[in-house]
Amino acid sequence: MRIGLVQHDIAWEDRDATLARVEPLVEKTVADGAELVVLPELFAVGFTMATERVAEPEGGPTSSWLAKLAAQHGVWLGGSVPEGQPKPGNVFVLAAPTGAQHRYVKRHPFAYAGEHEHYRAGDERLTVAVDGLRVSPLVCYDLRFADASWSLAPQTDAYVYVASWPSPRRHHWRSLLVARAIENQAYVVGVNRVGSGGGLDYVGDSMVIDPMGEVLVDAGDGEGVHVVDIDPARVAQVRADLPFLADRR
Repeated sequence: MRIGLVQHDIAWEDRDATLARVEPLVEKTVADGAELVVLPELFAVGFTMATERVAEPEGGPTSSWLAKLAAQHGVWLGGSVPEGQPKPGNVFVLAAPTGAQHRYVKRHPFAYAGEHEHYRAGDERLTVAVDGLRVSPLVCYDLRFADASWSLAPQTDAYVYVASWPSPRRHHWRSLLVARAIENQAYVVGVNRVGSGGGLDYVGDSMVIDPMGEVLVDAGDGEGVHVVDIDPARVAQVRADLPFLADRR
């Protein structure tokens, strides 16, 4: 499975401008052979608490855009969207080439920034079979809670974290992504934004880590796209050679 990471800037609270900016990046990622393309957290509007301005109903314009491009290019495409009523969730929408959409609502709103006051917390986990790769989507602050990934490990080949992780804590982002890969013996894909918005700076550092903790992709701090091949057989082999998950209690 070839995964594409789209690390991009966001026009703050301006969905249409951001989608226009991002669409050529998605097309480039597809041209590079990506079968699953991942965008950051709240990729169309930024990590804003102004849900009265940006929230959409389920199946609104941003998730419809994801579904349209996924069908048009024959790929899986995902990122998070402020979606739902009356109180929206920070929803990872994963659109399939068939037009189907899978949804995961961020379980851990970021109370430090007041996210819990504007977005509801999800209460379900999700794993999706993506052309033979078992993918579990998660959102930003979920990364800090190891137990959010532990129960998913037996049915997961790749954890996909989308984020708006600010630059002052970039070391935390990078370290926790590697930790989640090592402890669960799975691939970890982390896609973060770049640029500035809402008074914060974002450095990117999107990464792909293999089940042994080796970094396969390190996107650095610039806008751009990156692709890498990952193989669920590698997960199975690592877990067979080093059967650590059986000892988890």
